[in-house]
Amino acid sequence: MTHALLFDLDGTLIQSDPLHFAVFSEMFEERGRSIDEAFYMEHIHGHLNLDSFPRLFPGEDAQALSDLKELRFRERLIGGQPPMPGAPELLARAKAAGWGLAVVTNAPRVNAEHMLKAIGLRDAFEVLVIGDECVAGKPDPEPYLAAMRALQVTPEHCIAFEDSPSGLKAARASGAYTVGIRSAGDDPHLRAAGAHETIADYTDPGLGQILARLAGENA
Repeated sequence: MTHALLFDLDGTLIQSDPLHFAVFSEMFEERGRSIDEAFYMEHIHGHLNLDSFPRLFPGEDAQALSDLKELRFRERLIGGQPPMPGAPELLARAKAAGWGLAVVTNAPRVNAEHMLKAIGLRDAFEVLVIGDECVAGKPDPEPYLAAMRALQVTPEHCIAFEDSPSGLKAARASGAYTVGIRSAGDDPHLRAAGAHETIADYTDPGLGQILARLAGENA
């Protein structure tokens, strides 16, 4: 294969932020504190647990808290979740065109597997790159570069879909054409973080022109 679509997972293939926010809110409330969505977006969204937990819960065992948080998150996936609108159709189109497909996420592997199964898309991806299994996670570009190596594609033949600032920085630095999903941020903020273009989801009319770049139909 010579072309590939690379996807973040949280907020990109599944609208998971409400689930994460609910878990974090619960954990803060258990400690007599409260957070709002603005705090979640600024201090938690897109960050690795072990990077943010020492700041969020100083003096506590970050690994134990991370394990508890992810367990509670996975419990909320039981029964399934809808994929991001248009995602199944986009993946089917990519497969028909012979494009490579990969998920590139900072989520723990067990969470990534649960999320992909919950939205019914696990079998669509041959490559699943986990940030904390790489030399460095996002915002470092290494997870995206690892996906490209696994698929044997070059950056100029890849489109990466992301929703968080750290993910957008990673994708842009990898050399991929970077598309921001407006699930949690608006166009100016996503472009400032590294997006070449932004779309609401995979039913957005603008997606056609973006894919045309990969197919060589548009410069």
